Amino acid sequence: MSFLNLFRRKNMSNEIQEYLKKEAVVLDVRTLEEWNEGHSEGAKHIVLNTIPEHIEEIKSWNKPVIAVCKSGGRSGQATEFLQGHGVDIINGGPWGNVDQYL
Repeated sequence: MSFLNLFRRKNMSNEIQEYLKKEAVVLDVRTLEEWNEGHSEGAKHIVLNTIPEHIEEIKSWNKPVIAVCKSGGRSGQATEFLQGHGVDIINGGPWGNVDQYL
């Protein structure tokens, strides 16, 4: 995935809804300050730069994952990294993209 693909603006609503039907875990990778300003109910919070320390925890969920952040860039980075470690994950983009379906 190229750097520019991290910011692609394709409509993810169908894919998000499909993952939610499979009981996907919403993984919010924003900072604690951003998380405290608002987040999806039931979402897991792991700040992007700590994702490598939480790979086994994320895998232990045994569920698909939807990564979210503020704009889609950080969740894109998390998605690319975790896909490389065998996690079934999509980039949901801004957390509101997913929150509207919860």
